[in-house]
Amino acid sequence: MIVSLLYKVTRKLLTVPTVLLHRGTAKDAELAVLRHENAVLRATGRTGPHEPADRLWFAALSTLIPRRHWREAFPVTPGTLLTWHRTFIAAKWDYTARRLAGRPPTPAAIKALVMRLARETPRWRHRRIQGELTRLGHRIPASTVWEILHAAGFDPAPRRSGPTWREFLTAQAKGASSPQTSSTSTPRSTDGCTRWRSSSTHPAAAHHRATARPTRDRAAQQARNLTADQGIRIETPHFSLRDRDGEYGEAFNADFQAEQTETLRSTPQALRMNAHCERIIGSIRHEAPDHILIMNEAHARHVLAAYERHNNEHRPHQARNQLPPNTHAQPATAHGPATSKVPRTQVLGGLINECRDAA
Repeated sequence: MIVSLLYKVTRKLLTVPTVLLHRGTAKDAELAVLRHENAVLRATGRTGPHEPADRLWFAALSTLIPRRHWREAFPVTPGTLLTWHRTFIAAKWDYTARRLAGRPPTPAAIKALVMRLARETPRWRHRRIQGELTRLGHRIPASTVWEILHAAGFDPAPRRSGPTWREFLTAQAKGASSPQTSSTSTPRSTDGCTRWRSSSTHPAAAHHRATARPTRDRAAQQARNLTADQGIRIETPHFSLRDRDGEYGEAFNADFQAEQTETLRSTPQALRMNAHCERIIGSIRHEAPDHILIMNEAHARHVLAAYERHNNEHRPHQARNQLPPNTHAQPATAHGPATSKVPRTQVLGGLINECRDAA
């Protein structure tokens, strides 16, 4: 913008002799061109390329010299002069002065922390890493996390290197270290009963109960435990959404009716009708049981209890602005992060990592 204005003022000043004298202006302009070219040769010892100030002066003097004399008067071709003229005029309309500073670059410490989280937990995708950074007080968009991982050469989470034998056996040993019970190992899969309740305070809380023999009596007992827990901790829900499994009997519905909770049954094979609960169950499976060999009911209880605590107290949830269900205040924004001051707590022998601020 300033260069364009200076170019315009110079052209106006050079037209003053033309208006006053009406003669000899072209020759004086040619002499000015030769003098300036001589000064450039003395200063640089070469004819080109010309500096922006030289281009401005030559382009302004071209208005005082007839175009048929340009080839003899100027050290460049007429086409070059016209190109310079268009460049100075275009500078007026590019609005350089109005441009704002772009997005500040991501600090190197944040990039190092992103790559560290990706290496320590290969199953985490860029949105999961972004949630963990938010828990540490670093608010950056998920797209920035993806760009950092892509630039560093990290493959997408499903295609990253899987757990080594050492990592697998460590998680297996930690998971099997729960107190022994009278239950025996069985090859049949352990059934997990998961409760999820949607509210303004606990939209993603998970509650797990495991048993090897799901029956109607046990389902009714779980309903009684659930309603009792609701009466102590949270307000009574208006609806209870469940599927059409045969283990839910009249006793199961009666416990909710006593609490004035209406029981709704989902349509057969319509998982989206209870999408939130399916999402919770999917997270549990993908983050814990899919990577551990469940040995018995006690082992399943231990794994689910560890994940329940992690889910409700630490794991960030996108639906809650990257906050865990049991947390209501946003963490303070971190200033000047250092990767060496972000310790991690290993859950289930390193199968799940929880990063916390050292402060």
